[in-house]
Amino acid sequence: IGEWIPPGARFPLEMARDVDAGSNSLLTYQLKGDSSFSLSVQEKPGGNKQPELVLERVLDREKQSSFELVLTAFDGGEPARSGTVQIHINVTDANDNPPVFSKSVYEARVAENLSVDSVLLRVRATDADAGSNGRVSYSFGNVPDAVRALFAIDCESGEVRTAGALDFEEKTKYIFGLEARDSGGLTSHCEVQIDIIDVNDNAPEITVLSLSSPVPEDAPVGTVVALLKVRDRDSGENGQVSCELLGEAPLSIVASPGGSYKVLVLAKALDREEAAFHELVLRASDGGDPARTGTARIRVTVLDANDNAPVFSQAEYTVRVPEDVPVGSVLVTVTATDADVGLNGQIKYS
Repeated sequence: IGEWIPPGARFPLEMARDVDAGSNSLLTYQLKGDSSFSLSVQEKPGGNKQPELVLERVLDREKQSSFELVLTAFDGGEPARSGTVQIHINVTDANDNPPVFSKSVYEARVAENLSVDSVLLRVRATDADAGSNGRVSYSFGNVPDAVRALFAIDCESGEVRTAGALDFEEKTKYIFGLEARDSGGLTSHCEVQIDIIDVNDNAPEITVLSLSSPVPEDAPVGTVVALLKVRDRDSGENGQVSCELLGEAPLSIVASPGGSYKVLVLAKALDREEAAFHELVLRASDGGDPARTGTARIRVTVLDANDNAPVFSQAEYTVRVPEDVPVGSVLVTVTATDADVGLNGQIKYS
């Protein structure tokens, strides 16, 4: 009997036979077993009585899938004799139960460097129906294409796997819906939340926003030479950056209040005659384990200042000449040098 059969439905039963005659063969019936069913006897033409099983209330296979009844037939003799038959009723399933997820929200925290085709979590839905009515398949709900590009759902097992590379710097959390459907078309839904955990997969980046070059050699200590932006796309300790200058240079790093900008300033006086330019290497290191680094090279040219006087090759020149030397004769050549360059190093004599 199908569980969708409405109360009041009748099911004819086999009639009993009695080979006696007269009142000894007059039959009555009695039903025992469960109040979900009752017995009705219909008088047939010719005097035979047809027993019928009457459904009294709605069946629910998920609550009770079978019934055991006993039908007894009594004759009219004295003493009465009886015969019995067992009635076994199987309740046929109807697809009257939708799948039910074990949770309304499934959560997982995964590292962004998780390999493709890794299992993130497994959803599970059960269906109280039997057979194909209780067979559940899983699929995505109405989700964006970006979610389908990164995640996949096994329609039979309910395993949610990675289908693409995750990137914490692109997105830190994904929320999407899954659907469970039985073969009869009944559905239910759940929500999946995937939190992406940052790993130290980005090296610091140094960008030169401005550079004052050349720098006059007479520029005072503290003069700003360059403005730099230091950025690490990771978060937390993985994104905390410290900077240092490699090698010897008359410059120092000053951090801005926010920490993302660095200022290069003169730490001591320049001397173009000692070094006409300075090649700087700035290294940034993050706080990851292991740490990642980034570098930038900066060339600062020193602009000459007229800070050097001409210097004669000799402090005193002594020349002996005869008194009859002709007018216009060269007596001596003096030389002077100037450590400056350009106009600052051009020498005139008087």
